[in-house]
Amino acid sequence: MMLPLPSRTFSVRSNILERSGIVPDERWVLLSPTVARVCQFQKRKLPLYPRRMIGICCSSSSSSSPSSSTGVTGYADNKDTVGYYLASEFGWGVRRMLQIGEEMRSVAYIQAEAFHVPVFLFDDFFFQFFQAEVLSALIYKIRNSEPDRYACLVAEAMEDASSNLASTPVQGHIGVVDIMVQRDADVLRQLQGAEEFLYVSGIAVLKDYRRRKVGSVLLKACDAVSKEWGFKHLALRAYEDDMAARKLYDNSGYQVVSVDPNWMAWIGKRRRVLMIKSLPSL
Repeated sequence: MMLPLPSRTFSVRSNILERSGIVPDERWVLLSPTVARVCQFQKRKLPLYPRRMIGICCSSSSSSSPSSSTGVTGYADNKDTVGYYLASEFGWGVRRMLQIGEEMRSVAYIQAEAFHVPVFLFDDFFFQFFQAEVLSALIYKIRNSEPDRYACLVAEAMEDASSNLASTPVQGHIGVVDIMVQRDADVLRQLQGAEEFLYVSGIAVLKDYRRRKVGSVLLKACDAVSKEWGFKHLALRAYEDDMAARKLYDNSGYQVVSVDPNWMAWIGKRRRVLMIKSLPSL
């Protein structure tokens, strides 16, 4: 039996944090309600994090409401930090995934829903099989990657709306994205002097939450991870004819630098574009 999601977003002055002996300045970070719920359910103390945090980047308004934040928030320079929002805006918060079964299955469901190609017969069976493959790949990446080389980020509602998802297969999560350090030669040719970059992939949002800025907040969280790990360049690929996705990436600062060759279309494959974003000097 899972405890219900809290009725409001936990701040760092929540009772759970106080019982754990952590009472830093409430302006620093926001604690994910899902993380607080899991720690409460498992009767675990929340891990202690260094006090060196980057403060919440707010708009010119003095409002402290999470939904009014307009910058990257909850960003910590400890590479092992989980549970704090890397970005929060439009009522959505994005944090690193907890490496527990419930949360990983939720991530696998969201990505499977986004990328599964329906079939005429036995679609439910093939969906479950595909979801199992996605989960297996996720576990493999976690087990074979350093914590500052791969991260899976999850988006969730920061207000009471998250409670409506608590009993569903997604457990309050609405979006996910993978980010990984890579050395792809095709990409590095576009990045003068760079030896590595961060590759963004697997971005997925539940159908009912698309076109509600969740993807934009996920990409902002990727920027936060890039700063945390000390990388200037992020790269991703999108289908050339997927104008909705390309518009999302373009609005987030990504630019097209190359396109798959024409012969890809001749053999029946969709061409992709390579998009790169360069952050200001660290």
